[in-house]
Amino acid sequence: MKAALALADGRVFYGRAFGASGEIHGEVVFNTSMTGYQEILTDPSYCGEIVTMTYPLIGNYGINSEDVESSRPHLSGFVVKEACDIPSNWRSEMTLDAYLKMHNVIGVSGIDTRALVRHIRDKGAQTGILSTVDLDADSLVAKAKAAPSIVGQDLVREVTCTESYDWTESVWDLADGYQPRQGPAQFKVVAYDFGIKRNILRNLVAKGCEVTVVSADTPAEEVLALQPDGVFLSNGPGDPEPITYAQENIRQLLGKVPLFGICLGHQLLSIALGGRTYKLKFGHRGGNQPVRRTTGHNVEITSQNHGFAVDAASLQDDAVVTHINLNDNTVEGLRHKTLPAFSVQYHPEASPGPHDANYLFDEFITLMSDWKKQ
Repeated sequence: MKAALALADGRVFYGRAFGASGEIHGEVVFNTSMTGYQEILTDPSYCGEIVTMTYPLIGNYGINSEDVESSRPHLSGFVVKEACDIPSNWRSEMTLDAYLKMHNVIGVSGIDTRALVRHIRDKGAQTGILSTVDLDADSLVAKAKAAPSIVGQDLVREVTCTESYDWTESVWDLADGYQPRQGPAQFKVVAYDFGIKRNILRNLVAKGCEVTVVSADTPAEEVLALQPDGVFLSNGPGDPEPITYAQENIRQLLGKVPLFGICLGHQLLSIALGGRTYKLKFGHRGGNQPVRRTTGHNVEITSQNHGFAVDAASLQDDAVVTHINLNDNTVEGLRHKTLPAFSVQYHPEASPGPHDANYLFDEFITLMSDWKKQ
């Protein structure tokens, strides 16, 4: 079966359909990771996006039931150069094609992904239509132009949990897989679910935390009533500006409990501190983004997935930039001068990606420990 991907600026690509059939719209973006496609598929931060993988062969190690970052895929569509239909890995349970069919995700292979990525890099990420039912170029481009932009949408409500829950699973052990926390909990953490990845929760548990996950719109007073030692602000999809309820809750929590934010959580904390965000031309998505700490000369290679960034010029005097992206000098981290609050734009939990920034979970533990001593 044929499939077509049309961009709002008129560019159209044709290929072979795999996964589900139908038609969807979304922002067309690219990810430069060589592995980790299963974690990318299940990362809620990709809600509303048609993801293009730059690595040419995807699906070669299949799909398993363990390497997932949420209960299901959240992206709108999946674009690859070649989709492997004969995976080879001892942990593989099904093919990529079968997995996408199971979760009604449309995929397309066989297109020139290098040309597509170069086009996005030059022209910017934009709305597109992925279809197996309509292959007419003019029709698809018209639909892409009429489809809503990701800017201004509240996509968090589409991925957040509906009820709070406790998380007990720790990080992966080579001998035993995922195991519960070892020993008693030292800290109680409430994690806001703006589209949270499971490996963030696993890292918190591994550091000795008892973790309760709450929905994105949980009022600050309800969070404080749980008497946490710290509050975590998670990653999530799309534009942070319309998530006003989260911004207000963060303002009410500032100074009352230590805060640690990642990705969307970093952007929301920045807005709560008086800053602004803006849309990047094509975003940062992949496992090889170099980030420098502003104190000293340490450089980390980081995993990233975001299309918006914090405007450094908008930050107030009480917010200090702690990390800078070496590719484009965008803000990658900040902390408050006097209050126990800090955040980073990238993903220290990786999955997929390097583990250079795992120390940030220790910094959160130290922040909570110092707060408890006061």
